[in-house]
Amino acid sequence: MEYSKSYPLQEAIHAQNALRELGGLAPESFPVEAFVGMISDEIEHLRKLGHRDEEIAEVIARNSKIEITAAQIAENYASPEERHAPRG
Repeated sequence: MEYSKSYPLQEAIHAQNALRELGGLAPESFPVEAFVGMISDEIEHLRKLGHRDEEIAEVIARNSKIEITAAQIAENYASPEERHAPRG
């Protein structure tokens, strides 16, 4: 049985940054909708632990240059069904 190797997010980011630099591309940026979609797994887990979207927004702001509100998190959160829906 074959399995797929996985890599930590930081390693993927380092590789992507190096490729973009090699190609003369600017760093990739994401609109708030895409960012919240990307972190929806973490949001779901934190909500299950009892954390509110206000707390999540505060943690994001304290640990990055990303400015986001609880309302933006609530509005753009991708449900498990949306995240794991078959594409095609």
